[in-house]
Amino acid sequence: SLLAQPHPPQELEEARRWGGARDLRPLDGNVLRWGGLLLPNKPPYNAGAFRFELTFSPHHPLAPPRATLCTSIYHPGVDPEGGVCQPLTSAQHWVPSTRATQVLQDLLLLLDNPDLQRVLRQDLARELQDQPEVFWRRAEEHTRCHAEPRPNPPGP
Repeated sequence: SLLAQPHPPQELEEARRWGGARDLRPLDGNVLRWGGLLLPNKPPYNAGAFRFELTFSPHHPLAPPRATLCTSIYHPGVDPEGGVCQPLTSAQHWVPSTRATQVLQDLLLLLDNPDLQRVLRQDLARELQDQPEVFWRRAEEHTRCHAEPRPNPPGP
């Protein structure tokens, strides 16, 4: 039954145990809006942290959540408004059993591995394909200028 589905608050605890995001919490006390910092693993994005929002539908989990990147990033899979190319959360691919943590893991994977199949900015995809050294240099510069400082690792 639908009542057996986990609600975002339980999923929040699960997502906090996953190590890829920091500072994960409901925004304005709203359990349907989470904010946090994503910590990419690979250069050049691992030089910074990227603030994101995850917005759940009131019909969660029957309707997909939407991830938005609030920190500017030089990446073919993220549009200038922070929209993310995430087939996992598209209406046609969404599966209600998908956990919030999986959505965040998928987002982190996209940030770490710009994918020419997951493109919202054709200009950056072309640059990555045709002039990778230019793309990576610009991505590195952009990360240095725009990304947030990475938080210190959690203490013991």
